[in-house]
Amino acid sequence: MNLRTRPEALFAYSGRSLLVTDVHGALTGNQSEGFWFENTRLLSRWEVRSDGQPVTGFCASPVDRHTHLAYLRLPPGPDVPEQGAYLQVAHFLDEGLRTRIRLLNYSTQPVRAQLVLLLDADFADTQEADSGSRQQQGEVEWTVSPEGRSACLRYLHPDLDRAVELELVEGPTDASFSNRQLTIPLWAQPQATAELVLTAQPLVDGRPRRLPPAVFTPDTATSPTGKVRDQLRAETPRLLTTNPTVASAWRTAVDDLATTALGSTHGPAMPAAGYPLYQYLFGRDSLTTAWQAAMAMPSMLRDALVENAAWQTEGIDDLHDAEPGKLLHQARTGPISALGLDPMLAYYGDYATPVDFLVFLGQYLAWTGDTSTVRQLLPAARGALTWLERYGDADGDQFLEYDTKSAQGVPHQGWKDAPDSIADADGNLLGPPLATCELQGYYYAALRHAAVVFAMLGDRGLAAVLTQRARRLRAAFDEAFWMPEEGTYALALDQRKRQVTSVTSNPGHLLVTGIVPNAKAKLVADRLLAEDMFSGWGIRTLSSANPGYDPFSYHRGSVWPVENGTFALGMARYGLTSHLHRLAEAVFDTTGLFEDFRLPEAVGGLPRDTDHPHPGIYPDSNAPQAWSASTIVMIVQALLAARPAAPARMLLIDPHLPDWLPDLRLDGLRVGAASIDLELDRHRGRTRCRITGKNGRLAVVRQPPAQSQQTSPTHRATTFLRSPW
Repeated sequence: MNLRTRPEALFAYSGRSLLVTDVHGALTGNQSEGFWFENTRLLSRWEVRSDGQPVTGFCASPVDRHTHLAYLRLPPGPDVPEQGAYLQVAHFLDEGLRTRIRLLNYSTQPVRAQLVLLLDADFADTQEADSGSRQQQGEVEWTVSPEGRSACLRYLHPDLDRAVELELVEGPTDASFSNRQLTIPLWAQPQATAELVLTAQPLVDGRPRRLPPAVFTPDTATSPTGKVRDQLRAETPRLLTTNPTVASAWRTAVDDLATTALGSTHGPAMPAAGYPLYQYLFGRDSLTTAWQAAMAMPSMLRDALVENAAWQTEGIDDLHDAEPGKLLHQARTGPISALGLDPMLAYYGDYATPVDFLVFLGQYLAWTGDTSTVRQLLPAARGALTWLERYGDADGDQFLEYDTKSAQGVPHQGWKDAPDSIADADGNLLGPPLATCELQGYYYAALRHAAVVFAMLGDRGLAAVLTQRARRLRAAFDEAFWMPEEGTYALALDQRKRQVTSVTSNPGHLLVTGIVPNAKAKLVADRLLAEDMFSGWGIRTLSSANPGYDPFSYHRGSVWPVENGTFALGMARYGLTSHLHRLAEAVFDTTGLFEDFRLPEAVGGLPRDTDHPHPGIYPDSNAPQAWSASTIVMIVQALLAARPAAPARMLLIDPHLPDWLPDLRLDGLRVGAASIDLELDRHRGRTRCRITGKNGRLAVVRQPPAQSQQTSPTHRATTFLRSPW
């Protein structure tokens, strides 16, 4: 099986540039087709004519994410034979678009083609293209230089400065721009070629973006963004296994992660959320992606933390749901947001980002021991803690209750943020204020991680206060949210502090935070893997027994890989190995259904049975989606039960390979300044582990996690003695 998201389109991307073509390689302006920069469509039309006739592509595909290659057959004409005359069109993305068009003559006669490239721009926003509804209007001006070798499409809007400069940098001397087209006479002898090179350079708010030199090798780092991609690839461990699905999924995932780097000012390696719709900063998405991927590329987590800290707000602004110390939800750069038609230019309506920031700051310190960066981020951590206490828990009941003050704000500000994402047990949709269960779990983890960070960096008094707050929250949470009849936790508390008793995936997040008492962890995991929640391809966002269930919805029955990766690590935390193996196998099996083993943003919640050979897909899924890629890294970490302690120069592991993964090798796994090559294999039901290479000081100790239910003092001693060191 070879499923594709958005099968009508092809994507290539780099930094803040995006190219979306039809399956033949043309840009017709339909839906999201076009060349985009900063979420603005700078070219909505890019079509080739030959002697007045359409030229149709017969082979088109992205190459190495930021390169797109297509072949087109020239229609026959007076100087074009029936067979043997083709065009090769190669697009290269960076801070703009560079295009090379080659005439390939494989015939026995000279070929003369009068090519015309039809060009246009509508300067639409990604939201407008996605919805099909235009919210902003302006004229588009076309100007041509006196010599005819360059042209400009400029948006004549009084409040928006957007343009694209087109330049013919190589090609026939008699080629020229005119009337929104480029006329190109091309001539080639038999078995020869002719070519031209065209650039499209964005101008945003008066700032031109300059393309790097004309290098047409996809893997060559010719720009800051390209260098970031290469740096991320260089720090990623190499994974080897005889399981072809796991090996392929890892290769695709880590390459997708490297290529999502936005090249932002403060954090160059910070990832975009997904393509084609979310090529901009999402606070919690970037942090979650970078945390899940930390075992592979810790510098991504560093940059995500630094970038998010730079956006922390200091004032109150109800339109943007901003309050002192709050962290960003999203920062869109397209025309709709730039014109103030929505508040998303810098929008703070999210309760997940502040708690995630604190948790993942602690995780970054654990993976890297980088106290210098962590110390620089302490003011942002203090600000987030202040916001959580003063604004996040407005009524002082210890729980975070989200709400929006913006008339255009996001109503749901926990993990599930779609307008229709929260349903009660009868399927009725609910609105804020709500205290969703996963927010309380991450709040608990945030307090604990912040306590460790502040204690290690010298503020033991604050660390003690945070630890005590975490203990009180854990006790209060279990009492308020536990549903004994369901064996899991309530989705939320409503504004009257009553349980919202619908069965959802949200409690799965609680396992990774450690807020679940040991005695209840297996019950929660069992409920997640019950038939109404576990589709066989993953854990659904909403029980299929709920009247509001829809397998193709955004958050009411679909399966989100990112959640399932987090759940896998939570199961490892409690030593729930059989649950972990079942879930991990389902996710890898799902990966194998898709082109290039690439998990999309969300798949359908259909059951895995003879009537449903695949789960379907959420119709508007992005792929690649950064946190679907990071899921693969997190599941491998879960199978190792890897817990880093870089300040102590230690890595704790408790690997349990399943039957379907008999061997696994990670070369270049980094913890702090050290790296190791780790080799595991399954032998007589046990997982053996040895270090085959080491660079730097690092102790690798086999120990079950502290909350593991599959252990005893004797077992801990035995596993310790089997440590590979």
